[in-house]
This record gives sequence, structure tokens and C-alpha cells, in this order.
Amino acid sequence: MATTSAAREAGRRRTEAEPEKMHRARQSGCFLWAGGEAGGILLVSTLGERLEQDQKAALLSGDAIRVSTIRLARAAIHNAEIERGRALTDDEIREVLGKEAKRRLEAIEMFTKGRRDDLVTKETLELAILKEYLPAALPEEELRSIVAEAIAQLRAKGRKDTGKVMGVVMPRIKGRAEGQTVNRIVQEMLPE
Repeated sequence: MATTSAAREAGRRRTEAEPEKMHRARQSGCFLWAGGEAGGILLVSTLGERLEQDQKAALLSGDAIRVSTIRLARAAIHNAEIERGRALTDDEIREVLGKEAKRRLEAIEMFTKGRRDDLVTKETLELAILKEYLPAALPEEELRSIVAEAIAQLRAKGRKDTGKVMGVVMPRIKGRAEGQTVNRIVQEMLPE
């Protein structure tokens, strides 16, 4: 009974301290606080902070797969930060998360071939979690429109101009479509 009482007391102290923490966070410009003094939600300003908050929430809720996935993603982000020698921007974090998502897709494909349904399920769940942090994929018709604009802008005449068109298109889509898909569409739209 003493443990329950101590845990309850610690929770009460943490709850009482929340308004002051939110006030300090609001002043620093790091966080946005939505809600009244008694309750509300913490809105984080960067993707890295959102990942951290979501990992904490998953730990508290006991969601093991979400904790594991976010922990691995944050480790990949940390490794990229060490490699570059600085903190990553949100776009760079999305790039790292995109690579992690691509790894999950490749793993799903391999486990499907190996008839490992248990691992396919696990990787599929991890992929769904990672996709929550990535921008929505562009619909193919919108992607075709962007490619058509690039072809017109460059006055591309044939498939030998594929690299030039890709160089214009890829920065505009920033991870919202895979390079293979873009390349296929460029090849289809350029005359031989």
C-alpha cells in the first residue's frame, strides 16, 4: 500500500508542477500549450521533439511496438546527427525516417518471400508508425503534373534528358514520392 501511496503523491506533485513547466516552455518558444490551466495538450515545435514526446507517451501506455519503432528511429536520427556534426532540421529528420520506412518495405518484401508472416506483421506495424511522421505521398496524377511542368520548363526532347528532369522534380517533391516511381513516370512521359 505504501508504494501506491508514494506513486500517487509523486503523480500529484508532477501534475501541480505542469503549469509552471508549460509557462517556462512557452516563454522559451520551444513549445506551444493548448488548453486551460487544468488540462490541455503539449504541442511540440520540431519533429525531433514530437518523436521524443510520442516515445514517452508510448512508454506510459505500454505500447511496446511503438516504443521500439520510435527508439530505433531516434537512434538513426542520432547517428545521422553525429555523422553530420550538428542537429538535423525537420526535413533532414524526415529524410532519415523515409530511409527507415524504406528499410521496413524491403524487410516486408523479404519476409513475405520467406513466408514469415509474424515478421511481416511486425514490420507492417512499424511502417505504419513511421508513416505517421512522414508527409503524405503525392497522388500519381499530381506527380505527373509536376513532371510535365519540369519537361516543359527544360524543353526536354527525349530520354537522354531524364537526369535533367529528375534534377528539377526531386527537390520539389521532397520525399513525397520514391525516386523509382518518379523515374518511371519521367520515362513514360519523355519521347524516345
